[in-house]
Amino acid sequence: MPPTVNMGIPGASRTALGSVAGDVTGKRVLLAEPRGYCAGVDRAVETVERALEKHGAPIYVRHEIVHNRYVVDTLAKAGAIFVEQTDEVPEGAIVVFSAHGVAPTVHEEAAARHLRTIDATCPLVTKVHNEAKRFARDDYDILLVGHEGHEEVVGTAGEAPDHVQVVDNPDAVDKVTVRDPDKVIWLSQTTLSVDETMETVRRLREKFPTLQDPPSDDICYATQNRQVAVKAMAPECELVIVVGSKNSSNSVRLVEVALGAGASAAHLVDYADDIDPAWFDGVTTVGVTSGASVPEILVRGVLDRLAEHGYDVVQPVTTANETLVFALPREIRPARQ
Repeated sequence: MPPTVNMGIPGASRTALGSVAGDVTGKRVLLAEPRGYCAGVDRAVETVERALEKHGAPIYVRHEIVHNRYVVDTLAKAGAIFVEQTDEVPEGAIVVFSAHGVAPTVHEEAAARHLRTIDATCPLVTKVHNEAKRFARDDYDILLVGHEGHEEVVGTAGEAPDHVQVVDNPDAVDKVTVRDPDKVIWLSQTTLSVDETMETVRRLREKFPTLQDPPSDDICYATQNRQVAVKAMAPECELVIVVGSKNSSNSVRLVEVALGAGASAAHLVDYADDIDPAWFDGVTTVGVTSGASVPEILVRGVLDRLAEHGYDVVQPVTTANETLVFALPREIRPARQ
């Protein structure tokens, strides 16, 4: 591994390929670390893979297991069948619930159809579900900061539909009403922009001064870490390429964060073939990162494409090291010897 040298970015380091010890002149890539798969996504994808190995095809999956085209297409080729609603699954079949979580009504529907369920909900999403249930039991109004209609928000709100209001963005705060201003708490979708969420909370607190915070951060560690890495490198970049799908909330947020942190341009791509060579006009430094549901093979494809255009010096920008691993659902864990 080449030596790590100071980039002059707080909390960041870079490692240049080759023997470069100082600033690199000419075209270069800044590669965000951490990026790509988080622990929850890794667990969810492996859950479907293990279910296929254990039970054979087909395995049904309610909604996309994670929001990434490549992952969904690859699992579909292996025998996973993705459906939107539980009633599309044949009675008695195996169904995997996606990493985004589902409402209690979905579990009830599955039981009524005698489905064998494997719940791949990210444990960090499950934490938010448990918070919603707890505060609903205590008769709080719950203000759920998140995107209306997103699978995760639908699942969390479904835990306490009579107590939860979705607050989509800072401007939506004006429409929020509660029964008792002294019994209000906010929770959030796990994949939001930290900055926008905090702005929404600031406005909520102006309206409801005794607004309570969640017991712990709801925006997941991986979402926050990927945004911090992008903020560190974006001021150095004329262009940032985020690898991720358009329906991936955390990937879309990375584009917004890059632009907000000083990148001249930022684009979301699923594959290297989505890159428009016109983006490179006048660009010396390209930043690259990927959303939490993106396998590394797609990032490697983008780096190869950039090298073809002369961006063959890659300098990692590291702001955190991730070691968290989640246990697989008990239904598909290997049997103990």
